[in-house]
Amino acid sequence: MLKLILYLPINNNRMIIEILWIVFFVGLAIQLFYILILFGRLSFFHRPNPGPDSSEKEGVTVLIAAHNERTNLKKLIPILFEQDYPNFEVMVINDRSYDGTKRILEKLMEVYPKLRTVTVDYTPSHVTSKKYAMTLGIKVAKNDVLLLTDADCWPVSEKWISLMTAPVRTGGKIFSLGFSQYDSKGGFLNKWIQFETLWTGIQYISFALWNAPFMGVGRNLCYRRSFFMDKKAFKGLWQIECGDDDLFVNLYANGKNTAVVVNPESITLSEPKTTWKTYFSQKKRHFHAGKYYKGKNKLKVGWYAFSHLIFWISGISLLIFLGINKQWEHLLLVLGIIVVRSILITTVFRSARKKLEGKVQVFWSAFFDLVYIGYFWVLGAFGYKSRKVKWK
Repeated sequence: MLKLILYLPINNNRMIIEILWIVFFVGLAIQLFYILILFGRLSFFHRPNPGPDSSEKEGVTVLIAAHNERTNLKKLIPILFEQDYPNFEVMVINDRSYDGTKRILEKLMEVYPKLRTVTVDYTPSHVTSKKYAMTLGIKVAKNDVLLLTDADCWPVSEKWISLMTAPVRTGGKIFSLGFSQYDSKGGFLNKWIQFETLWTGIQYISFALWNAPFMGVGRNLCYRRSFFMDKKAFKGLWQIECGDDDLFVNLYANGKNTAVVVNPESITLSEPKTTWKTYFSQKKRHFHAGKYYKGKNKLKVGWYAFSHLIFWISGISLLIFLGINKQWEHLLLVLGIIVVRSILITTVFRSARKKLEGKVQVFWSAFFDLVYIGYFWVLGAFGYKSRKVKWK
């Protein structure tokens, strides 16, 4: 390939380099807009949400859909009842479990009177399992404020309920979007999972701060039961296996009815996948939900991903061509721009993580930023084109 490039006519070679320069600077301009303006609002300007309010405490239902989560529920339930909030219940929807979940919940209810359960024995053929389970649980919830999480998650502080529900309880909002990270473990896979999760959080939280929310995560999400019932539950989403969280938010959240909670004490942690196979299966499901986003919301993520792709492809190509033609000054210019952008993206990650998690380590962000191109375009394509995915 390099020999072929060397023998290209000089005029053609020059034209290729000129085209690459144009593509490179177009990609750079779009990238800088996202990094400095859109994501910069979270990283550089947004102040963390204040601590728990002292106003009257409206009742809250913590909602958990669980399928064969006996071990995780045994750990989670005691943690939830350590929350510093005076008026809440915990509702566990036991969805077709056969691992002894029902027995452990019965024992836990003897200890925790505010623990309630709903058992789902079967799922009708015309609906999907998790949405059906969630709907049954929401229908019998005692409180109008719902706070969602998963059985393999846990809040990092006793202020979680108070912080996450405050925009809904006292701020007049319908949705409150929180951040959920994965627990820190050893190994390359875990570092990647934490990076990708943080990056996803930066995107949806940043857009929500600009009054343009497009998704949330069910591991840490709050909304009103009355709104859910008014919209006839998951109407229009029943046949989609995934998306009980992000698709519901995508469908109904807007700049007026949605707030984000940015506070290290408001987040939840989750058990991370430990093998690449299970991780790819999970992410395939997440990407599958993306095909059902509104068109304008696809563009929000798509423009960044496209500019990211052309920036790196044109930048690397320029380095090759300029090196072959011994245009060292121009080569150093391109290299300098790439380094400066890498410093900027690392700074954004570092600042955002400090606000969201209270930590500053950013998991080899410059390297993972490059790896993300293949991850997004390859795994994203598989997930987007897949016809069927499963919850559990």
